[in-house]
This record gives sequence, structure tokens and C-alpha cells, in this order.
Amino acid sequence: MKKIGVIVNTKRPRAAQVLDDFRNQAEKLGFKLFAEDAAIAEELHAEHIPVEAFGKKVDVVLALGGDGTVLYTARALHGSDVPIMGINLGSLGFLTSVGDTDIADALQALSTKTCKVSQRDVAECRIFQDGSPIGEERALNDVVLGWGGSSRIVTLNLSIDGEPVGSFMCDGMMVSTPTGSTGHSLSAGGPILHPSVGGFVINVICPHTLSSRPLVVHNSSLIEIEVVSAAKELILSIDGQDEYKVGRGAKVEIRKSPHVVRFLQLQGLRYFSVLAQKLHWRGSSL
Repeated sequence: MKKIGVIVNTKRPRAAQVLDDFRNQAEKLGFKLFAEDAAIAEELHAEHIPVEAFGKKVDVVLALGGDGTVLYTARALHGSDVPIMGINLGSLGFLTSVGDTDIADALQALSTKTCKVSQRDVAECRIFQDGSPIGEERALNDVVLGWGGSSRIVTLNLSIDGEPVGSFMCDGMMVSTPTGSTGHSLSAGGPILHPSVGGFVINVICPHTLSSRPLVVHNSSLIEIEVVSAAKELILSIDGQDEYKVGRGAKVEIRKSPHVVRFLQLQGLRYFSVLAQKLHWRGSSL
């Protein structure tokens, strides 16, 4: 892996210092760098190419920033087999598994091909309004339907593989991948799914009943959410980005994408250690 694409969140406070160290380490190991941003390309002595060209030009992409930077990178590379390594420029993230002080180790691992590979499922989402298709998106984390311009509740119908599950008066609904189960879904009371689990988490947001609970379904399922009643315009968010405004008569179909995202991680990384650190888990004390 001698060709590295670089995507950087320059708003992170340590970005300038980290980039300087990164450039020096990459030059020592003989890597050729590519960057989507012209200023970053100049600073790294890298070739400036559009992010759309990364999939055919580079061997791996390093996303330097936070989990949001990794989500942006994954969407930009969708359909490509190019793996991603997340470098955190702040506190340890769920997706940015390499700390900014471990960049030398990360580059060495890339040079010697000693990284671990973590393969993640992606959700494919098709959006319809009054029966007409208006868009198709992919989500590494989650698809969320809700919010809008007022606090009034909506009524959403949920079906799995054509079988009605129920009609819910609520603020919205979200469907999360295992990767996204530690994000918005977790905040809404959903379970954590290990990345190797082939499933989706369906969470009703603020349901007007105490009997509603998160649902886990197999990732071969076709999930359909229909807006039956809404006195407001709803927002459909993909991986935290507000993509569409929809209303009564809208339908969202969610299924597993044929494509996956591959993450490269250092050999010492342990999934449950990251969870314990990020979620501040504490064991019983004797």
C-alpha cells in the first residue's frame, strides 16, 4: 500500500501539527500521497486530485479528523474496495481508531501490511414521495426520519418484508447498522450490535406508548417506513446529514447494500476496550 489518499478536517486544533509529522513519516517510508484539498496537497507535497478519483487511484485512504470525517470518506468511496483508516485528531472515536500520536505506527503497519481489517455493512435507502422515487442514498451509520418544523407528532407505519409491524404515533424513526448502533440509536435506548452481527436496529423516536421497544432484524430484511399522517414536513437524515424533506405519503425502503466498507486498524485495537473507554464503563469493585 504505497499510494495513500488523505482527507483532513482542518478545523481540528491539532491538524497543522499532525500534518507536519505525517508528511515527514510518509516521506521516510516512501509513500505517495494524494489529497482532495489543494492547500492540504501543497502542505503534504501530495498530488491534488478530486475525491471521486480516490477509488481508482489510491490503495488506502486516511481520514484525519473525527468520526464525521470517516463517514464523509466512506460515502465518497462507496462502491470502491479501497479501505479506510481513521486517524483521530481529538478524543478516541468509534470509527477513528488510531490516535494522532500513533501515526508513525499506523504508517509502519500500512508499509508492512500488518493491519487488521474490519468489514462493515452499509444500508441502502430508497425514498419515495406519493409513489414517485425522489432519491437513493447509502448509510454507514443510520437512516433517521423525523424532526421537522414543529413539535407535532406524526404517524408512521413500519413493515418488515411486506409484513406490517405496527403503526406508531411518534416523533420519528431510525434504522441503524451495527456500526451506527453506538451512535444516535444508542442515545435513543437501542442496543449495541457488534460489527460482525448481520442485522439492523429499528428505533421509534419518542413513541406515544410505553410498550414500544427497539427491534433488531436480520440484514436480509426489507424495511419499509411510510408517513401516514404528518402536519409538518419531515427531515430524512443519512449519517447525520439532512438530505430530504418529505411529508405525508412518503415511503422509505431500507435494505442491506451489496457494497461494504472496509476499515484498517492497528493489531492491538480491541473493540470492547474502545466501547468501555468511550462509554465510561466501569466494572464492579470489591
